[in-house]
Amino acid sequence: MTNNEDAIRGIKALMFDFYGTVVDMQAGLTEAITPYLAQKNYTANPASRVVTWWRRTHFENSMIDALLHREHTPYREIGRQAVHYTLDRAGIEHTDEEVVGLVAQIERLKPFSDVVDALALVKAGGTKLVILSNGDPDMLTSGVRYSGTEHLWDRVVSVATANSFKPHRDTYRTAADLIRLAPEEVLFVANHAFDCVGAKAAGMRTAFVDRRRRPFGNTLYEPDLIVDDFAHLAKTVTSALGRA
Repeated sequence: MTNNEDAIRGIKALMFDFYGTVVDMQAGLTEAITPYLAQKNYTANPASRVVTWWRRTHFENSMIDALLHREHTPYREIGRQAVHYTLDRAGIEHTDEEVVGLVAQIERLKPFSDVVDALALVKAGGTKLVILSNGDPDMLTSGVRYSGTEHLWDRVVSVATANSFKPHRDTYRTAADLIRLAPEEVLFVANHAFDCVGAKAAGMRTAFVDRRRRPFGNTLYEPDLIVDDFAHLAKTVTSALGRA
């Protein structure tokens, strides 16, 4: 694990991706879709694989939207398109109402088990904690509240403010402007390599949470830190900032 404390000295805020980094999106959506698939008598693939199709399609469509950088499509709408496609791919007859219900589960995700204690430790040291998420503002309001982490955040920022999905550089720079910090004063934290790459390219320092034990895969915008989990992140950050 890369653990370069010197590389993050002087940071004033930690900025986090939310879906998949703070809250466990794969597990939560798998739990949500399992009874739905059972109701449909669908057994061709496990629920976790269907959720992977869903999330991959959502990701791809978000990237297309970011690359076009025209009128921003709401995250919820991207999600509904992805679920329609996924259920069509699986050969499952479905209604618009069922799709709406499944996408609503994104607002009911639980944090990884190490998140709350780790964030509380960092916050106690006086470092600002911020979310920058692809989610729509109202989805984030309800989702953060449901996660039980609402009291820990100094600011929750939706990319809708920048009119684009991450990793477009405007999203990170807009978020830094909103908290009145220069990008280099922010440590961006994500479980996704693409998000760390985007933040690094925008001038932020980055921490990659390697929960899945996979190579980072980008040598041009390598993260300043690679940590196993949030507990490892909190220990490293508090040590580097002298706030243990």
